[in-house]
Amino acid sequence: MYAPIRMPGHLFDEIAAGGGSPEAVAFLVRGERTRRLLLLRELLDAFEADPGILGPLDAATLWPTLEAAAARAPEQVDGLLLTPQVGSWLAHTLRRLHGTASGPPLWADAGQIAAVAAAAALHAGTAADLLLPARGAAVSLPALGLVRLPGPDGDVFHAVRALISGGALTVRTRRGPDVVVRPLTEPESERWLPVHRLDTGTGGRAVQLDDLDPYRDLDEPIAPRRLDPGELQHWQALFRDAVALLSRGGSGPGGLRPQEISRIVPWHAKEDERALPVPAEGLSASTGDAFGSMVVARPRDGLALAETLVHEFQHSKLGALLHLFPLIEDDRSERHYAPWRADPRHLPGLLHGAYAFVGVTGFWRERIGDPAADRDGRAPFLFALRRLQTRMVLRTLATRAALTGPGRRLVTRLSGTVDGWLREPLDPATVAKARASAVSHRVEWRLRNLRCGEDDRGTLVKALRAGAAPVRTGEPLVAPEPGRGYWHDDRVRLYQQREFRAGRAPTADELLVGGDPEAARALYTERLREPGPPDPHALSGWLLAHTQLHPRERRLLARPERFAALLEVSPPGRWTGTAHWLAGDSVRA
Repeated sequence: MYAPIRMPGHLFDEIAAGGGSPEAVAFLVRGERTRRLLLLRELLDAFEADPGILGPLDAATLWPTLEAAAARAPEQVDGLLLTPQVGSWLAHTLRRLHGTASGPPLWADAGQIAAVAAAAALHAGTAADLLLPARGAAVSLPALGLVRLPGPDGDVFHAVRALISGGALTVRTRRGPDVVVRPLTEPESERWLPVHRLDTGTGGRAVQLDDLDPYRDLDEPIAPRRLDPGELQHWQALFRDAVALLSRGGSGPGGLRPQEISRIVPWHAKEDERALPVPAEGLSASTGDAFGSMVVARPRDGLALAETLVHEFQHSKLGALLHLFPLIEDDRSERHYAPWRADPRHLPGLLHGAYAFVGVTGFWRERIGDPAADRDGRAPFLFALRRLQTRMVLRTLATRAALTGPGRRLVTRLSGTVDGWLREPLDPATVAKARASAVSHRVEWRLRNLRCGEDDRGTLVKALRAGAAPVRTGEPLVAPEPGRGYWHDDRVRLYQQREFRAGRAPTADELLVGGDPEAARALYTERLREPGPPDPHALSGWLLAHTQLHPRERRLLARPERFAALLEVSPPGRWTGTAHWLAGDSVRA
């Protein structure tokens, strides 16, 4: 009999605070194992009810093959079932059966269970005779690699017969002789492409660098895309540097044991990068279906990769916790501010972001005072900035989200972690720059994503023209700029710099960050005089400069969309007066 999974409170609290000992992470892995077995049982039940789902494959051979392998090598088969490749495939195939996903012919998706059975037999050293799905001239074996067959590549799916015995896989082909490979030991060749492995330097398991598996992306299956030798060397060097950096960190929030990562998938653009909500250079993503796996755009250096690994493993931990406990109830309406995104987010997304950025904040805290890791000296600023931004999001969750009991416990523990960090002393000038950068991003985000409703705008305009006091307005409308994706926050980069490039006239942003708000406001005004809708970056800069000149009017920054609503009826020469009026000053527009 299987006993219910009960997570000890101290392990929950370790994860809830943003960190997690090896024991706590191992408990999450145990939960993931149970979930995989439940999903596999659901899939096998579907095959039993309708064997036609598997098309030309032989359903009768699958379960006996898995059962024989598990009986001989239970740990190896457990390890296979816990791989990201199997997790993503299982979830995708069940979504297909429920009609919420698409892909190749259904039998080819469902038939990947035969490839799982083949991999299990190879790990266990048992014999099997199976029909496997092939895509063109390729047969994928989860977490092992790709068998190359004679014939042309393509997207035509067909069944091939495979015999397994003594660790050897023999594929009977329609063109030419049989293909025989030993996937567990054979090096790369024309007929066999193994999954790349990255050494963690700990004597533990290596991390997969997967450019082959059809289920390595976040949603629909994709074709293999082998890294060229130069690109592979780049990734190996970046990972080696990242591991060296992480080994000097602690075990609390922001720390990471590299061997707990399962897989890195190199990201390649498939669409217009301008539509992305985050910069393509720093893009990374993960899914709760594949614990310990992450899709990553190749970063610029090992430090950036180490930060990304921490960030995405935080998502994996929270995803596994969500499989054990309901944490939040929400209608997923996207209307909330996330400091690390260009677009409005729903509350579940905020919860994931807050948890991830507790890890990121801790990561930069660990780098303070380590010149080998932080050669540019950015760690104190980034720690100061991320602790402010993360605490803001945690406050939103505490006050706006419908949290369950475990969810409240999680947010409380995370808030305790960040509140402790906020009490840690930093250079006052660094703290001031971080606060200014956080305000700058929030103001521009509001101008890009929120606007006053037409009735509220009309009431404001009427009051302005009549010289009456500004009126209260309701909640703004969420209306992101159409067709816009990520916008680059230039000012956050400038706040991190010690000096600006000499030999040219400073930009408005440089003047603002450098402490000359009057000159900055003049340059922003010139940009805003240009035809067309006001540029949100220039308008946010104008408001930031204005409130530096008039600190009592900082309330304008809380609702900058109210000022934007008045621009059409207030020419640039009267903006200062309009700002005074809107802020409640006695000066009339």
